[in-house]
Amino acid sequence: MRYRFMRFPGGKSKAVTLSYDDGCASDMRMSDIISKYGLKCTFNLTGKEQVHDMTDRQIKEYILDRGHEIAVHGLEHIAEGTMRPIDGICDVLRCRLELEERFGIIIKGMAYPDTGISNICPGTSYETIKNYLTELDISYSRTLGGDNDSFKLPTDWHAWIPTAHHNNPKLMEYIDSFMNIDNNSENVYVDRRYPRLFYMWGHSFELDRDNTWELFDKICASLSGKDNVWYATNMEIYEYTNAYNSLSYSANKKLIYNPTLHDIWLDIDGSTIKISSGQTLKL
Repeated sequence: MRYRFMRFPGGKSKAVTLSYDDGCASDMRMSDIISKYGLKCTFNLTGKEQVHDMTDRQIKEYILDRGHEIAVHGLEHIAEGTMRPIDGICDVLRCRLELEERFGIIIKGMAYPDTGISNICPGTSYETIKNYLTELDISYSRTLGGDNDSFKLPTDWHAWIPTAHHNNPKLMEYIDSFMNIDNNSENVYVDRRYPRLFYMWGHSFELDRDNTWELFDKICASLSGKDNVWYATNMEIYEYTNAYNSLSYSANKKLIYNPTLHDIWLDIDGSTIKISSGQTLKL
């Protein structure tokens, strides 16, 4: 075994995920569109007093029952970088506790509100924020910091940079580049064969404000229906990647053991291989 690369479920070499904030009433219209195209989204919600216009019943009907997910967005929608650590801890924990109580599910994902960790005030630091999010059992948090137009998976899940906002003027160019990547062929040089992720974010109220629903429909159509793309929520991306990284190898690289509950696919020297949950594979 010379080279190995993660492949998403079904042996797919690419994935697409969406992340939208604030629980606006227009999320319902957005859910109709993305669900029609088979896309998956993580909707990031604040505390109940901050959530705009959507009832719990509507969140369940338009988000959870359609296979999308919800994540933490801060009880009061305040950037973690502007708060003292104790205030940040309280804000994130109270948001998580409230959402889990309201919807009866475990919630371990997050998107930073406002400027998040883009601006860090005196008295705190990114490492402090990352440490308390880890202690609060938050697995990942989406941040901002430029376009991730190389479509790489994060190396730091608490500073997960998305590809682009939906109103980015280069978005359709990014989609074309992403779809045209050939990273699953024996003829592709090894450093180009790593898995790729297209991650779009925004707020659905911007589609109302800018009157860009038709453009959004076009964007979703361009992203959808590809045989080599896995359509997943943010947490599904995180959990699958974490499972892949949990594979165990013998010292001579001839045995691979999958201790996780996920079936895992990987590319080994140009061949796509599936390792079932609990399986030990002999190469």
